[in-house]
Order: sequence, then structure tokens, then C-alpha cells
Amino acid sequence: MVIEEVTTKKHKKEFLKVPKILYKEDPVWVCPLDREIDAVFDPKKNTFHRHGSVVRFVMKDGAGNLTGRIAAFIDEKAAWTHDQPTGGIGFFECINDQEAANTLFDTAKNWLLEHKMEAMDGPVNFGETDKYWGLLVDGFTHPAYEITYNFPYYRELFENYGFKTYYNQEGFHLDITRPLPDRFEKIARWVLKKPEYTFEHLRWRDIRRHVNDFAEVYNLAWASFKKNFEPLQSEYIIHTVKKARMIIEEKFIWIAYHNRKPIAIYLMYPDLNQILKHMDGRMHIVNMIRFLYLKKKKTMTRARGVLMGIIPEFQGRGVEAAIILKLQEMFRKKPHYKEIEFSWVGDFNPKMKNIFLSVGSVPAKTYKTYRYLFDRNKPFKRYPIPEEGETLLKQ
Repeated sequence: MVIEEVTTKKHKKEFLKVPKILYKEDPVWVCPLDREIDAVFDPKKNTFHRHGSVVRFVMKDGAGNLTGRIAAFIDEKAAWTHDQPTGGIGFFECINDQEAANTLFDTAKNWLLEHKMEAMDGPVNFGETDKYWGLLVDGFTHPAYEITYNFPYYRELFENYGFKTYYNQEGFHLDITRPLPDRFEKIARWVLKKPEYTFEHLRWRDIRRHVNDFAEVYNLAWASFKKNFEPLQSEYIIHTVKKARMIIEEKFIWIAYHNRKPIAIYLMYPDLNQILKHMDGRMHIVNMIRFLYLKKKKTMTRARGVLMGIIPEFQGRGVEAAIILKLQEMFRKKPHYKEIEFSWVGDFNPKMKNIFLSVGSVPAKTYKTYRYLFDRNKPFKRYPIPEEGETLLKQ
């Protein structure tokens, strides 16, 4: 096996090509947009480059055929918050060969060692946890947009190398054509009747106010939960939302208020993978026309719940129930939508898991985030379960 660092335009194209070769006969896999994968590694488009570094590798056999790829990265804000300096690996793809996988893992490990790391988590993203995070180990069905999909044999490749489960993650599916459980709906309607609570969905004409409120809740809800928390800036949200205006629906983003103070947020978007599966990762003019045509035909019948956050003092008061009831009422006017996928919830966040179960969602997928300690004699520690007050209502 030959390992080559991604340094040229040719290498960058090969990095994108690897999964297209491996999954060519897989009817379930959906190719992410090339430009979105490229953006992860572009300092101009990914803010994590401001406090981190990344490298990519492609692997070929003796005949020059692509057989795998991997990325290794260090987020300086997060790396030093663990018991040992910890980097990450991601975007792993490999043929079903343990020796080949070991070569990729060793290459990433050696780069991280050179940069003073003592462990690596993977597969993870060089960015936010809501994208390309974890290894799918159960539920190999249609992947939601920006959610991991991989071959079942990848689990053996990771665990045979020595990776151990750092935490488990679950994806939940909600059939939105079915009524909510009675108890859940009663709680939701009880909250909605209280005059001090109001609920608003995003409106483009009020985007600056809504984005400011969204950022306020996000920063309050996440600040005590994430070790490497980085406050969300309103300008960044506005830029992101405007760029995605073609796909974002106003009623897919909600903000809850208590006496006009923002206290909770919910974000979802249509499952673009139902269209992207026809694009082969490229958005040229023909595919753009195809995209608009398929969107108009209401090809997207699923939505992906990206995040829900409630500031600590309003958790457990039924606010999340009211938001989900608002969603169900909205979906009645969009009957082509049949399902929401909530992805993902870590096993360290049982409060959010219980909310999804109480609304009628069912566990549909399981992912694992692994950790590998370079010192094989050092005791392994799993991700800690937060204290009750820290277990936030978030995805």
C-alpha cells in the first residue's frame, strides 16, 4: 500500500473520488457534495482552521488504484481539555482489508504524535458535531443529509486496530403522520395556553432579530455543556442561512419566548440527500436544474432535526413539547413530509433521548465515536455522564 499526502489538485480530486469508487454498487449511500467536503479543508470556509490544523491522505495499491483515505486534525481549543492531548481522525474510507485500514490509522496516528497528541478520536469532523460524526454500526438505511453512512465492516476495522467506544449515539425517527401521544400533547397545549409563552418561526423579513435571538439561546444553552464551546456569532448565522435560503423553509426554524425573552430554539431542514442521491456530488448547471425540478416535485419527504436547545432554567417545563406540537401542526399543511430524523443524541444526554421517546420517536440508528490511546498501557476512560444540572436539552 502506498500513502500519499493530499498536497496537489490531483490529490484533492482523488480524496473525493475514493468513496465514489468504494460505494459504487451500494444503493443506499448518498454522495455528499464535493464542494461541501472541500469546504471542511478550506481555511477560508471553515473557521476551525483559525485554531486548528489538518492533513489528508489517500491510499493506493501497487497498481495505483485508490483503496482508501483518511484525514487527521487537531482542534487546539479542544485537544488540551482531555486527560491527554487528543486529536481527531475522520473522512475514513477503506477497502475491506485490515492491513490497509491499519496503514491509514498508523499514518494518522504518526502525524498526530508529531504534533504532540497522545490519543485520537474518530471518526469525527473537523468542525461542528452535527456533521459527519461517528461510525454507523446499526441501521444501514437511507442516510440523512450530513449524517454518517459507512460499510458495516468498518466497525471491525476500527475495533481490531484497538479503538474503544468513547460514547454511543442514536438517531431517532418520528412518523409525523401519526398523532402525538395524549400525555405529550396535553403538556404541549397546556404550555401554549400560557400567555407568557410565545413561539415564532423564522421570517425572512425579521431575520436579524430572529438570528440574534437564536444565537442568544444557543450560547446560553451550550456554554456549560461543551468543553471547547465557541460562541455562535449572529453574522455567521445570517451568512449561513442566506446561503442556504433555497432549501431552508421559514417554519423549519423555531424560537420560543418567555415574556419576550428567547428561551429555546429548534432547527431542522429538508433531507437534501433525497435529491443529492441523483447528483454524484457535483452541482453543475445540469444538476442545478435537476435539483430545482426534484424540489418542485416534492421529492423531499423527510426532514432532519439538527438541534434543539433550551436554556437551563426553562428545561423540564414542557417547552420542547410545545415546539414539537407546532411542528406537527405545520406538517399538516405540508402532507408530502412523512418523517423527521433526529440525529444524533449521545448516550450522555438521556434527557433528550427521553423527550424523543415520549413524543413517539423510535431509535433507528446507532453510531459510535471511538477513542484510541497511543499509550496502550494507560487506562481508558469513557466520556463522562454530566451531572443532572448539566445534562442539557440539546442534540
